[in-house]
Amino acid sequence: MGNALGQIPGMGGRPGPIPTGGGGGRGGRAQIDDTTKQIYGPKTTRFFLEEDVFNNQKTLYTIDTSTYAFHQYNYVQRAQYQLVDLGNIGTATRPVFFKPVAQIGAQFGYNAYTPYAYALNEVKFYDTKSPYTNMYLVLGGVGQNMVRFDHNQNISPRLNIGFNAQRFTTNKQFGTSGPSDPQNNLAANWAFVWHANYRTKDDKYTLLAQFNYLNHFVFEQGGIVGDSTFFKTDRTVSYFEDANRPSLLRTAYSWERRSHWHVYQQYVKAEGFQLYHVFDFRTDKNYFYHPDLSEARKYNFYQDYFYNPNQTDQAVRFNLVENKFGAKGRYKKFDYRLHYRNRIVSMNGNYDKLFRFIINTDIAPRNYKIPPRIENFAGLWVSYFLKDSTQRLTAETEISAGSGLKIKADLVSKFFSVGYSSVLSPPTLLQQRYESNHLRWNNATFQFTNSNNVYGVLHLATKNARFEPSIDYHLLNNYIYFDSLARPAQFNRSFSVLRLGALAEWKPGRWQFLTQFHYSAVSNDKVLRIPPIFVNFRTTFDFIYAKVLFIQLGIDLHYKSAYFADAYMPLTQQFHLQNRLQTEGYLLGEAFANFRINRVRLFVKFAHATNAIWKPGYFQTPFYPVVGRSANLFGANIPSLLSFGVNWPLFD
Repeated sequence: MGNALGQIPGMGGRPGPIPTGGGGGRGGRAQIDDTTKQIYGPKTTRFFLEEDVFNNQKTLYTIDTSTYAFHQYNYVQRAQYQLVDLGNIGTATRPVFFKPVAQIGAQFGYNAYTPYAYALNEVKFYDTKSPYTNMYLVLGGVGQNMVRFDHNQNISPRLNIGFNAQRFTTNKQFGTSGPSDPQNNLAANWAFVWHANYRTKDDKYTLLAQFNYLNHFVFEQGGIVGDSTFFKTDRTVSYFEDANRPSLLRTAYSWERRSHWHVYQQYVKAEGFQLYHVFDFRTDKNYFYHPDLSEARKYNFYQDYFYNPNQTDQAVRFNLVENKFGAKGRYKKFDYRLHYRNRIVSMNGNYDKLFRFIINTDIAPRNYKIPPRIENFAGLWVSYFLKDSTQRLTAETEISAGSGLKIKADLVSKFFSVGYSSVLSPPTLLQQRYESNHLRWNNATFQFTNSNNVYGVLHLATKNARFEPSIDYHLLNNYIYFDSLARPAQFNRSFSVLRLGALAEWKPGRWQFLTQFHYSAVSNDKVLRIPPIFVNFRTTFDFIYAKVLFIQLGIDLHYKSAYFADAYMPLTQQFHLQNRLQTEGYLLGEAFANFRINRVRLFVKFAHATNAIWKPGYFQTPFYPVVGRSANLFGANIPSLLSFGVNWPLFD
C-alpha cells in the first residue's frame, strides 16, 4: 500500500488509479534470525491516515516497496496527466477536467501551486517499531533536481513524531542567455510537514497534529515571443530548434508562502458515541513583483496601467481560523456523524507598495480588503454497510445560511458504484474582490454557483483482467470563469459537462497492459474547455536478474486531442479563456526502467521519446512549450529528459 514514492506533496497517501505491482515488496520482508532478534523493515513500519481514524476504519498501511510507477516523479504524470502545468516542474497548474468544490464556504482562490504542497489529508501518521528514514533523489535533466527526506520515530509506544521535507529546483528552458544568466533559474520549492500522533493507553483519546508549510518561488515568463504565423502548428518547430527564443516577461516573479496548523482529536466514550474536534489555523501570502514593465509594454502583455507605468508590486494575504465540533459513532452496521463548523476568513491586499515608499511616502496606502467574515455550518453524515466495509451506502449534507449547501449520496458495491452530489458554493474571495496595477474588480453581484453531479462505474474483473466503464455528468448553473481579458465573469444560465470513460487492465504473466480513456462533451465551450479525447496507456514487463535484482521495463503513452486550452495570467495565478492557439494534439511517449535490489529502488527514464517520430514539441498551456526530449542549448544538443532517481529507506 501507499504511494510509490512515499510522502509526496499533492499526490495522495493511498494508491492512485494505476495500481501498484511489480516488485510487490518482497525485498522488505521482516524476518526472524536464530537469536529471535527482529530485523526491522516495511512490514514493521506502518502508517495510517486521519481520514480512516475519522471514519472509524483505522487501517495500518505497509510501506510501499514496489517498482510500479516509481519512475513518475513529475507532478503532471503522478496525477495521470489530469493536471496541466506550464511545461516544467514548479510552474502553475490547473486540472484538466471540471471538479466541483470539495468544501463549501469562502475560499481564497489561489490554487496554482497547491500540488507542490503537502496535502493535509494525505499526511501519513506512523506507528514505527524503530526509527524510519526515507531518502529520495531525482536528477531530472536540464536543471530538474528533487530531494525528499522523511523521518519518523516512536518517542513512546503511544507517541510518534516525524517530519517530511522537500526541495526541488528547475531551470528555464527558454528566455535565458545561458547558465551564467542570473535569472537562469525558473522555480525553487521548499515544502515541510511536522506531524505527531498520540493515543492514551486505553485508546479512548487520540490526537493527530501537523504543521504544514510551503515556500514556493517562480520566475514568471509569460510565454514565448512569437507572432500569429509562428504559433501555427507547422511553425512551432522553430522554437524547439532555438531554445534561446525570448520570453514575454523576464523580471517578473511570484512568491507564495503557506503555513497551516491542523489538529484532530477524538474521545471514544463508547463505540456508539464519540466526540471529536478539528482545529485549523491557516495563513497564505502571495506576492507578485515585476520591477521592469518595459518588456510588458513592448509585447502588450497587460491591458492597463492604473497607477505605475514602470513597475508592479502586489501582495495578497488570506487568513483562516476554523473549528469543527462533532459527535460520531457506530451501531451495528450503521455509522453516523453530526457536526457544527465555524470559520473566520479574511483577505487583504496591497499594491504598488514599493513604488509608494520610494517616490512619495505621503501617498495614501493603496490597499483593499475583505473584512473578517464569520461562517457557521451544520452537517450530518450516515453510512450503512451492506456486507462489509467495502460495500456501503452513504449520505451526507452540510448547510450554512449564507455560505452554501452540500448534498451527497454514494452506493458502493462489489460490481458497481453510483452517486449524486449537489453543491451550492459562493465565489472565491479572489473572484469577488481584487485590485492591482493592471487588473481590478468588485463583483458584489456574483451569485452562488450550483453544481449537480451524477456518476456511475461498473467493476468487472477476472483473475488477470479488469474493465471499468464509467459515466460522469455535471449540470452547472451560474458558473464563474475568467474571460479572455483575465477577468472573472459569470454565466447565468445552465450548461452540462458529460464524460464517458473506461479503465482496462490485463496482466498476462510478467506483462501488464493498462489503458485509461475519456471522452468529454461540454454543451457550452465558450466558458469551459476540456479536450474531447484523453488517453493513457502503459505496458510493463517484470523479471528478476541474478535472483536479487528486480527489473521492470516499460513504456508510457499519453494523448489529448487538440483544443483551445486556457492561457495563464501570472498576476493573479489564474487560467483564463483564449482563442489564439490550439494546444495538445500530441502523442507523448516515455521509456523507463525501474529497479529494486533489497530495499533500494532506482529508475532511469527517457522522457519525450516520441519526439523523433511525431513532432519536436508541443504546448499544454498556450505559449508555454513543454520541455522536450532534447534542446539545442548554447550550441550543444543536450539530452534534456534523461532522468535518474533513487529511493533508499532506512528502518533502524
